[in-house]
Amino acid sequence: MKIGVLTSGGDAPGMNAAIRAVVRTALHYGMEAYGIYDGYKGLVEGKIVRLGRNDVGQILNHGGTILGSSRLKEFKEIAVRQIAVDNLKEKGIDALVVIGGDGTYRGAMALTEMGINCVAIPGTIDNDISSTEYTIGFFTALDTAIGAIDKLRDTSFSHQRCTVVEVMGRDCGDLSIYSGIACGAEIVITRETGFNKENIFKQVTYAKSIGKRHLIIVVAENITDVFELAKEVEEHSGYESRATVLGHIQRGGTPSAFDRILASKMGSYAVSVLRQGLGGQAVCARGIEIKHIDIQQALDVKRTVTDLYDYLPKLN
Repeated sequence: MKIGVLTSGGDAPGMNAAIRAVVRTALHYGMEAYGIYDGYKGLVEGKIVRLGRNDVGQILNHGGTILGSSRLKEFKEIAVRQIAVDNLKEKGIDALVVIGGDGTYRGAMALTEMGINCVAIPGTIDNDISSTEYTIGFFTALDTAIGAIDKLRDTSFSHQRCTVVEVMGRDCGDLSIYSGIACGAEIVITRETGFNKENIFKQVTYAKSIGKRHLIIVVAENITDVFELAKEVEEHSGYESRATVLGHIQRGGTPSAFDRILASKMGSYAVSVLRQGLGGQAVCARGIEIKHIDIQQALDVKRTVTDLYDYLPKLN
């Protein structure tokens, strides 16, 4: 069997660990392993290279992805996907491990329907693949956000400010809520919590009235303009307020121990699924168990509001 591996969508710390696990597990079972560079775009362009054991050495502790990544909207078109399938068949590759988020999953499902068995591994800092408890990269990004917010807290306390921090996560609030709890933020705003300005102003005003020296407000991206929110908080409360957008700094960096181990387990498991002749499957983690389910089923799992909101500090 010949197995290909690619990374698609936003990069996430731990992707390299997953690539390494896929390649070395495949080689262990006497298979050939191929790396596809630059995601589905590279697959269409024929950027397919055979990988040996040494090609994935010294990458376990590196962030990003050595294979590169990209987004290709045209991959939705069957004619474009056919080019990708033809490129794989030309190399004799009949199975593929794809690492990424929900868009990556849909591409894998489409390729499986065209005869290329695909297994998807959840690699995204957003933790927005609901079929798995945690995605590769989430905890490293969380550590980065926590480190940044801790530094902002020092200045916030020194200057008696209200600091508004925008955290990534796309449409998922997990990075915001986890970092809010870990950093002791007084207010966390996500799609799951809802966004009520009047309620926020009341909380901040109350904090000022009881003599609280400073405040941290964590806001998930795509909710509101945090710079405008900081101005309004200052007008309503009397706190000097500043806004900071952490941005893509959260995506990079050395993957945490958790992400390295999770990625390694998932990469090895993905190869075992392909060895069974299965396709259209998604790897997921529940507790300490790694398992697989149908990709469509993985995409259909609905997000639930986490009970972690109960652990947020209460102002009153």
